[in-house]
Amino acid sequence: MKGSWRRTVTGAAVLFVSISIFMTVTVLVYAAATQKYGDNTAAISIIMLICVAFFALTCTVIDILRRRIYTEKPLKDISEATERIAEGDFGVRLEINKSRNRFNEFDCIKENINAMAQALAGSRATGEQFIANAGHELKTPVAVIQSYASALCSDKLSDEEKTEYARTIAQTSRRMAATINNILKLNKLENGKILQSPENFSLDENVAESILTFEDAIDKKQIELTCDIEEISAKGYPEYLSTVWSNLISNAVKFCGEGGHIKISLKRQGGEAAFTITDDGCGIPADAGKKIFDKFWQGDTSHSSEGNGLGLAMVKKVVDILGGEIKVESILGEGTTFTVKINIDGAKTNG
Repeated sequence: MKGSWRRTVTGAAVLFVSISIFMTVTVLVYAAATQKYGDNTAAISIIMLICVAFFALTCTVIDILRRRIYTEKPLKDISEATERIAEGDFGVRLEINKSRNRFNEFDCIKENINAMAQALAGSRATGEQFIANAGHELKTPVAVIQSYASALCSDKLSDEEKTEYARTIAQTSRRMAATINNILKLNKLENGKILQSPENFSLDENVAESILTFEDAIDKKQIELTCDIEEISAKGYPEYLSTVWSNLISNAVKFCGEGGHIKISLKRQGGEAAFTITDDGCGIPADAGKKIFDKFWQGDTSHSSEGNGLGLAMVKKVVDILGGEIKVESILGEGTTFTVKINIDGAKTNG
């Protein structure tokens, strides 16, 4: 830092001048004492001792004050701040000298502590929101299961009603299990615990397998599916890429209307592969574009029973970790297009 170097030079210059002045004054005092007391060595020694002691005391006092102001006080502030952060108080902020000439290493440490406290506060808020959302997502199916399970204990239900209630409990249990499974997967993704060693695999087959998973759902809604998939050999993580394709295809099927159309393409672009999926469903509102990758966010609540708002969050996390890119284009009432670009020539990851 230029300011730090300037302060070092200034401090050294002040110390040099001060010592020079003290030595000069000491020599002058000695000369004056010698002239006055002649050969009286004892008197001269006492005078010189007093003179040296005075200058030494002055330097000591100045050094103590300098340490307290410029060293001990910042260290005390930093120590107290880190103690408060360790106790969970992430609202602590340290005062920093904004003046360029006064900004020093302690202020740099304070800046880092303030940034750390702010990041921890954000992480805690995100964690609390995540827990609240997860609790809300699990609370509803638990309540349904409890309600229908209690009703099954009644002797007033017919066999058909009992079968229907049991079916509802089974469906709700599967939904809750899927939510919990997605929460665990997302937790692993966010903690960077997903990647092993990359492997060679067929990317087009990886995509095709994901498409086949939704064959029944596509047929049930009589959706017209168009695929343009290029044969591509890749090196990477097929298991986690399947999570990306499956979630994007699932969303397209979910929001595509009866008799709608979905188009999927996979093309090589240099050292990357571009996966594109387009549906002619309900589309995404313009103000929701930045929220679709947030955990538990669901723009169309009419389909909330078909998902838990974690799919796109996982997609975004996997793509980010693999060093890829995902884009979304949507027109409300006309449809949505997701484009994913990933590296296929090696294990390029950001995790």
